[in-house]
Order: sequence, then C-alpha cells, then structure tokens
Amino acid sequence: MGNVLFADTTLMNAVKGKLANNPLNKILPKKKRNNLKQIPPIKHCCFDLDGTLVDSNKTIYNSTAYALGKLGIDFNVTEDLFALKIGQHFVDIFSAFNIDVPDFESFISIYKINYFEQMEFSKVYDGVELALAALKSRDVKVSLLTTKIQDQADRIIDHFNLRNYFDLVMGRRDGIAHKPSPEPLLKICTDLVVDVKNTLMVGDTELDIQCGINAGSYTCGVLYGYRTKELLEIENPDFTVNGIEGILEIV
Repeated sequence: MGNVLFADTTLMNAVKGKLANNPLNKILPKKKRNNLKQIPPIKHCCFDLDGTLVDSNKTIYNSTAYALGKLGIDFNVTEDLFALKIGQHFVDIFSAFNIDVPDFESFISIYKINYFEQMEFSKVYDGVELALAALKSRDVKVSLLTTKIQDQADRIIDHFNLRNYFDLVMGRRDGIAHKPSPEPLLKICTDLVVDVKNTLMVGDTELDIQCGINAGSYTCGVLYGYRTKELLEIENPDFTVNGIEGILEIV
C-alpha cells in the first residue's frame, strides 16, 4: 500500500512540475524526468534472466569451460571478461573470443547437462521474489525473456520455484529471432494481450535494452548485473535501477 501511495504522490508532483526533490529522480535519466506525467501505466514487466533475476555467472562460466574441455578446446578467458558477454548467443561469444568450436551441437549438449550440475553456484538475487510478488499483487503481467533455449529456461525457473510469478516464460525457440530483435518481446505482448507501449523491458545487458527499444517498449537497465553502468548508459534506457526493488518505484 505504501508503494502505491508513493507512486500516486510522485505522479501528482510530476503534474505540478515539482520533481526537483523527488527521490524517484535517483532512478530516472534527466531527459525523462520532465516527461514522467506522459508515461502510460505499465501493465507488463518483461524480465531478462541471467544477471537480472539470477546470478548465474559462475555456473555459466564453469559449464562453458567444462564443455569446451571435453571437446579438447582451450578456454583461457577469465571469468570477469567472460561475464561481459553473458546474455549473448554462444556463437557470438565464441566469435568475440576467437574460440573455434567445430561441433557446436556437441558443445551445447555437454554444456546443458553440466549446467545443472553447477547450479549450486547460481542464486536468485536479493529482493527478486518480493519484487515479483509485488508486481503480481498490482495486477501487472510478468514475463521472462532469455536467450537460453526454452527447456533450459523452464528448468531454471522451476529450480528456483519462481514459476507462479510468471504469466509467460520465453526462451529461445525455433523460428523466432532472439534479442536484440523485437520479435520475441512482441510475441510475448501478443500472447499476453498487452500493448508493447505499456510494457517495461528489464535487463542487465545491451541486448535487453535494444530489444525493448526496437519493440517500442519502455526500458530499464539494472546496474547489479553483468554490464557496467557506462556500457548500459550507452544504450540510453528510459530508467536504471541499482536494485530490483527499484522497479516498484517505476511501475
């Protein structure tokens, strides 16, 4: 109830043009603050997975190293450097690091099996469940959009007992382009019968922000994930938040 009152007060101040001392300014880029009163109600939040809801860097890194090792391929990329590419398709990641993987399907098969043996190194970020529950209590539709293949995305969501918070979970599917294409986000909006203009795309990478911009949604970059604040700001998201709870001050 307190959050609802806070949001109502914020909007009243926006209409009056008195945002100077509003704490919401801390999460709004300057160019958007004066336009706050023009933002339509957010009826749908679409979240990225890795680096946004789940801290999975070590699981992904370990599984990648294991799978490449099984194929006899050297992997000399540091964990910190590798994290800067999380969210991209493996084809693009390997290209960026000049890693030649002749049998990509074998890599994926080994990687997927080992991934769930490394789940002890993954965890849900603090505040995620509370934020998702709060959104549901406000009748905001909640979806997930990840570049992980569909069955892997489903297993991860179920592993962390997050299924009940989502109206739709979309992983990478055959015939549907992946982020930064707008196609998967537009399909989610169609399936949930919600206007993309009333949608907030939330993620920690350039792919998430580009996907939202390309689709015509609002965008929010989270600053605790796998990209630096400087890299995210290059993409010019509508909002940035330091913690997932900041979403509740936008919606």
